[in-house]
Order: sequence, then C-alpha cells, then structure tokens
Amino acid sequence: MLDVIRDVPLQHLNTLSLPARADSFVCIENPDQLPLLSDWLDASQQPLLVLGGGSNLVLGDRVPGMVAKIEIRGWQRVAEQANRVRLRVGAGESWHATVERALSEGLFGLENLALIPGTVGAAPVQNIGAYGVELKDRVHAVQVYDRTERRLGWLDTAACRFGYRDSLFKSIEPERYIITAVEFDLSREPELVLEYGGLSQAVPEVGATPQQVFEAVCRIRRDKLPDPVELGNAGSFFQNPVVDAAVYTRLLAEFPDLVAFPEAEGRWKLAAGWLIDRCGLKGVREGEVGTYAQQALVLVNWGGAHRSDVESFATRIQQAVRDQFAVELVPEPRFYPGQ
Repeated sequence: MLDVIRDVPLQHLNTLSLPARADSFVCIENPDQLPLLSDWLDASQQPLLVLGGGSNLVLGDRVPGMVAKIEIRGWQRVAEQANRVRLRVGAGESWHATVERALSEGLFGLENLALIPGTVGAAPVQNIGAYGVELKDRVHAVQVYDRTERRLGWLDTAACRFGYRDSLFKSIEPERYIITAVEFDLSREPELVLEYGGLSQAVPEVGATPQQVFEAVCRIRRDKLPDPVELGNAGSFFQNPVVDAAVYTRLLAEFPDLVAFPEAEGRWKLAAGWLIDRCGLKGVREGEVGTYAQQALVLVNWGGAHRSDVESFATRIQQAVRDQFAVELVPEPRFYPGQ
C-alpha cells in the first residue's frame, strides 16, 4: 500500500535547507511497494524524484509530481571467503552509520569515506569519493528496481558505468532505476589508502589502523566542512575539473602553487576549491548564500535562501574561474526540477 501525502515541506529533507514543497510524497520502506509506485506514476503521468538523504540536491521552491523517500533498511553478510566479506546494506541506511558499523565489525575498506552525508542508496548515484577512495572501488553489485521492466535485479560494477562523480543512475539512465540495496566487497585485513591530501600526515606512517584512518577523516572533514544540521550545505558544490597535460602545464607555469593530482592517461585533476580561493571567493557572502570560510568548494545557505539565490551565486563562481583560469567548473549536486 502507498500512503501518499500531498503538499509536503522538504526543507528538513535537503541538506541545503531550501524551502521546497512536494506536490506528492511517499516513504518507501520495502521493495514490494515499488510496483505500486510505478502504477501510481503511470496513472498520474507525473515525474518522480527519488530522495535519499537530500545531500546532493538543489531543489526548486515547488517539486512537481512524486517525491519518494527511500527508507529501505537491512544489513546482511551474504558471502564470506578467506579474508573477504560481501555485505548487503539497504538503500535507506545512513551512509556514515554504515561506515562506522562496518569498522566496528572488523570489515575494512570504507573508512576513507567516513562522514559523507546521505544514504547508502544515494552513494552509487554520485559514485561518492574522498581521500583516494571511490565507492566503485568497494562495490560488488547494486540491487535496483527497473522501472522499465518492472522487476528487481542486480547490476554489477561494470553495468553501473561508474565515472568520476557519475554513474548509470546519474547521467545515462537517470529515470530508469531505483536503488534498493548495495553489496560491498570488504576485507577483514586492513587495506589502507593514505596517499591523498592531508591524510598521510594525520595518521602514523607505520602501523596505522583503519580506526585511526576513520578518526582522521572525520576530524579533517569536521575542520573543513560545516555540519548541515547547523548550516545548510550540499558538501562540495563543484567537481574537481580534469584537464589534459597541456592545460595543466599552462596553468602550472602561471600559477606555481597550483594544486593538482595526476590522473590516468596523462590528465590532471585540479582542486576546484583552490581555483575558487584564488579568485578571491572563499568566505564570500552574497545575500543568503556564500562560500564557507574554511573551504571555498562548499556553498552554504545562511538562512532563507532559495534555489535562484544558489544558482546566481554558483554562476558567479563559474564565471570568475572561467575568466581567470579558462577552466569550466561543473556542479556536483543535481538541480531538480531540471534547469
């Protein structure tokens, strides 16, 4: 049964704390509800927004159609062999709580992704990543409800088409699948990734433990990023742009302190926060929107902001970076309804 509610406020369900309202709203606690949701959408001919933790969204004042909040729970070890464990987690589980629980049960591999807001089901959409680890590095398969074929099934990592902050679910077939669970391939033996950013300086060079990595990541993120409960934000607002070697060489010659990281095939990932900072836009406020004083990559809602305010300020940042560096910044969050 679907308990559909009309005209529902979403301000407390998106981390930017934008004052959106949904025409229709339903909580999905079991995959068995999804065929009923499909029937409702077919009958009403309304669009669907699948909502996890609301941490990667810029919502309009009015959200048309149906908003389905995914609340599917679950935690199960489905396969164990030697030092590997396959863990299945429901899409509605908190992401950070999942990282924390896995660590407490001696299952390692997710610790670099600690304190990222959102839900387990939302994580594959964005292919979340931090401190040298991306979700795709730890996923075995993703369970989905296929709205086209009207059935549950599993997609392996190749089928998910993971890319940098991208996936099948985000940019290729964004309306087709509803994620219901994720299976992770984790290890009982530590497999630490310490090379990225300031993480290597935050843990011992020798004898570091996954718990120490987890605590260091949490500490670094809390120092740099605002708590969405206290100050509305969607985390990193722009992707780190990836450029070819010629662009990197040009920028490095002009800006010797350029912050960049090597990628495959001779390409380079530029630190978007550094670019914004060098444009003089770190800690700048424009009305109810601004960049966070400790991290230029984070846009914050000081209270009372609407989507139009966020769009205007983000455009200002993009133009400044374009003018100074001839580099394009692409937003990470999804704008809904579309621009």
